[in-house]
Amino acid sequence: MATEIELKLRLDPKNVRKLLAHPLLTGTPSSKQHLLNTYYDTPELALRARRVAMRFRKKGWEWLLTVKSAEPASGGLAVRNEWETAAVPGVFDFTHVDATELRNFLEQHRDRLEPAFTTDFRRQAWLLPCGESLIEMALDRGHIAARGRREAICEVELELVSGRIEDIFALTRQLQAQINLHPAVASKAERGYRLYLDEPRQAFRAKPLPINARQTPVAAFRIIALGCLEHFQRNEEGLLAGGEAEFIHQARVALRRLRSAIKLFAPALPEDFVAAYGRSWQTLAGALGDARNWDVFLEETLPPIHAAFPHNHDLHRLRNEARRRVKSARHAIKHLLALKEYPRLMVEFTAAVHALTDTVDIPLKRFADERIAAHTRSVRKMAEQYDTLTPEQRHIMRLRFKKLRYAMEFMTPLLPTRGMKTYLNTLAKLQETLGLINDQVTAELLINEALGQKSATAAHGWVAGRHELLIGRVPELLAAWLKADPGLS
Repeated sequence: MATEIELKLRLDPKNVRKLLAHPLLTGTPSSKQHLLNTYYDTPELALRARRVAMRFRKKGWEWLLTVKSAEPASGGLAVRNEWETAAVPGVFDFTHVDATELRNFLEQHRDRLEPAFTTDFRRQAWLLPCGESLIEMALDRGHIAARGRREAICEVELELVSGRIEDIFALTRQLQAQINLHPAVASKAERGYRLYLDEPRQAFRAKPLPINARQTPVAAFRIIALGCLEHFQRNEEGLLAGGEAEFIHQARVALRRLRSAIKLFAPALPEDFVAAYGRSWQTLAGALGDARNWDVFLEETLPPIHAAFPHNHDLHRLRNEARRRVKSARHAIKHLLALKEYPRLMVEFTAAVHALTDTVDIPLKRFADERIAAHTRSVRKMAEQYDTLTPEQRHIMRLRFKKLRYAMEFMTPLLPTRGMKTYLNTLAKLQETLGLINDQVTAELLINEALGQKSATAAHGWVAGRHELLIGRVPELLAAWLKADPGLS
């Protein structure tokens, strides 16, 4: 078994010549190959469900059988297990796979394997020394084909032949200084499956993260931070394609989770890392927040008001202005993602996360308990004094509840199961109501922003009534949360 460490970068075809003229490649010999790959799976796609990719590759006169694990990439960097051997096309011999469970799985399904999709591309490759490492840089151009559908390939892959992961990022920086190269998370196999299934683009939601008590706080943070980054990047395509509301929502949640994770693990992280990357996402997060606010206003807050007052002239103006603001907010997001600083931030952050080392000697379980306890004490104090809080303080309380929930979601594998499901459901209901209250407060601001001094009595009255109704539910929900026992020691 080999471990493949690879960073994938998307390249605009218009920049290919610029890449080939890069000083790093001047005078460096390259190899050229035509690579034709056929990926196989069972009719019900058992390999895909197992997160395994299997292909036959025609490489000149040679045929290779390759099995790869399909671990997700973050910031473009993927670390995957790979088994490759010379083969006869159509003969499924998995004796080279030294992972017994995986080999048995493949042999179990051998008789049902059939072609799913192909990738056909030309590769130009260079071996480049960088720092203490040797890195293969490959430029792939061609297409993926499945069931009569095709999708173009134009990407750069940087694979670590020997040395350190840090040097892949160093080489990427040198390339990005002159060319817009964008970290990509989807492998050719993943794109092939999507084409095979003709899957519509869907918003990507956060998934459970594999942390465990044997890890250090920094190791756990690395998994969580890269998971948040993947969460964001997998919604990026939807943002660029027009930014449907759910893509914006999920991208915003991803950045909120990431910033919360940095704050949660701050005691175990270098101060300069926290200072730099705790703020780096603010501009993009602000643009996503603005777009999300207008989406909620247009799609959730305004429709029942308009239904109640269908002939109100102010509401017609308000809806038209909201639509304009939604469109403008989406353009602002696309503009930020198109800036050269964005892909560079992705690479720099990924590099910085991988470079982190342990600075505190504390078991992860104890660290998690202490941090959750600190978050809980902070929000409990405000919850117990809710009746005396100002609107600004209640807003702060809402944000603290959100941070507590994120902290518990991150640390779920470390937490006891007794009472936890009930506790998290109670916390979720409370947070949902607090979020709806915030939507009404935001709606008031957006109405004033959209219409200025013009009247919108119906909208203001509706929002105020809804706000008052929701406020009345909070004491009961707070009391339920205060009584809930999460089973923590």
